[in-house]
Amino acid sequence: MFVEIDIDSYEHFSFDLWLTLIRSNPDFKFKRDSLFRDFFSIDKDIDEVRKVIRHYDVLFNKISEKTGNHIEREEVFLLMLDALGKEIDAIDENHLKSFFQQVDELFLNNMPVLLWENIEEILIEIKEKNKTASIMSNTAFIHGDSLRKVLEHLGLAQYFSFMIFSDEVKASKPNAQVFDMVFKKINDFRKLDKEQVLHIGDNKIADYDGAETFGFNSKLVKF
Repeated sequence: MFVEIDIDSYEHFSFDLWLTLIRSNPDFKFKRDSLFRDFFSIDKDIDEVRKVIRHYDVLFNKISEKTGNHIEREEVFLLMLDALGKEIDAIDENHLKSFFQQVDELFLNNMPVLLWENIEEILIEIKEKNKTASIMSNTAFIHGDSLRKVLEHLGLAQYFSFMIFSDEVKASKPNAQVFDMVFKKINDFRKLDKEQVLHIGDNKIADYDGAETFGFNSKLVKF
């Protein structure tokens, strides 16, 4: 899908990532759910496992939106395991770490799909007009270090002056703290006012309302 933005009216462009620039590869979710069941020897049908994962994914996104706090993926998966009848006292830190290493490898072997088809053209125009762009993204099951690799793979990382991911800063949109981090980062290399910044994202609460409340301009996109 092609979407245009008003580049001339702003100086810095802050982009959300998930469901704005990219979406998950369906093959990844299918393989991750199977890995989760097999790795932890969950004696449940794969459809039930998938249903539990989806429930907690949606729930914790809602909680992050309400509180502005980042929730660690280890906490979420322990709750999933408990919901699926596993004894979480028997699962140690190294076991979880090994699981997430495999998840991250699986993710990078099943790269996300680009949603915004003309985004590179837009980013090139931003750069050619001596304006700047950044990424500000809440993360859930996939951390910022893997998402940076995705943007490198897509050839887009070069266009962003910096990237902020919730797992790295321990706060999530719509928390004003995260938007303030973006504003301070911008002003490390450019002196801009808040109204010169446009934040673009798909989520009404986290992206649009969060940006507007902080003082940025905002644009809601839906693919």
